[in-house]
Amino acid sequence: MAIFARAPIRIQPFFGYRSETRLTLSARALRASETRFAPGSRARVMRTMLSQFASHEVAGLAVRLELRDPDGAARDHHATTDKEGYVHFDVALYPAWPFASAPEWEVACLHWLTPEGPQCIDAYVLAPGDATRLAVISDIDDTIVETGITGGVRSVAKNWRRVLAELPDERIAVPGADVFYGALGGGAVLAEPGGAGTHYAATHRPFFYISSSPWNLFSYLVAFQQSRNLPLGPLLLRDWGLNRATFGSSSHGAHKRAALDRLLAFYPDMHFALIGDDTQGDLPAYAATVEAWPGRIAAVFIRTAVGPFSPEENAGKAAIEDAGVPLWLGNDFATGSEFLRAIGISTGGETAQIVKTVQEGKAE
Repeated sequence: MAIFARAPIRIQPFFGYRSETRLTLSARALRASETRFAPGSRARVMRTMLSQFASHEVAGLAVRLELRDPDGAARDHHATTDKEGYVHFDVALYPAWPFASAPEWEVACLHWLTPEGPQCIDAYVLAPGDATRLAVISDIDDTIVETGITGGVRSVAKNWRRVLAELPDERIAVPGADVFYGALGGGAVLAEPGGAGTHYAATHRPFFYISSSPWNLFSYLVAFQQSRNLPLGPLLLRDWGLNRATFGSSSHGAHKRAALDRLLAFYPDMHFALIGDDTQGDLPAYAATVEAWPGRIAAVFIRTAVGPFSPEENAGKAAIEDAGVPLWLGNDFATGSEFLRAIGISTGGETAQIVKTVQEGKAE
């Protein structure tokens, strides 16, 4: 405990996102030094990775969110960290804040006080463009990287070297993911911080990521994405606890469904392409989303990494197809030419339905 008591209080912002009438942003207050994923001895790397999990949360910390409205005026909002160190801002934007023509990252600032004086850090908020009709929601675990931890304690023990002894740029990405995601989203990455009110170009299509990994790995996962030039976007992760809600077999699907529902409700005028794999129940979760949100899902892409399908996955496949939503199944992004055509790079074949949707203006 003494080692944490001497560590500075810092805030880790998570990527936020907004519509024209609402903004949501979360962060976490910790007693910890800033993480730097620098090369070094294996022992040093393990200490760095262990520090991601051995965090000491700061409860009861007053945090001020500084936003800049479209006219440049400062808008402050206040909240206090909870017992796990999290602080959440859910801000109504009135009058409405119009989008720019293309998706952007908007910079906000988080302010807090420590014995050393006032502190602040930049936080990024994704704002889709006013012409955006199609966004992408992607899984992370085994879709773009094998995390080795989504099965809980047993998976961590089995994959301890991958989890605790590999830096982000040492991890092996799913083959072809960088090319496919770059083609779909545009491949833009965040620039250097510039203070509240600064804007940066985002990918042509907004990206959102859903993962059963804990919030402790936010910085690690972002560093991995940047090392592979993958499109950046808000990550919807989980707060782990030593309970059935975290490690139960149905917990991954429940978290994914709740996150999907949240995003579709947040952007009622937008359509979504869903990308996942067959290792964590993505197919049934996406099928349930297709059924719950008719007409909102432009396409579903599933990387088949395990196979054969379970009865639940076969039922999900049938439900998606019955709803008339284009479904792609393949084991390798690099060899999935149909996958690439499905995003509108070219027309023809089994992708014609998606292309028709794009041309009709239901998705951009």
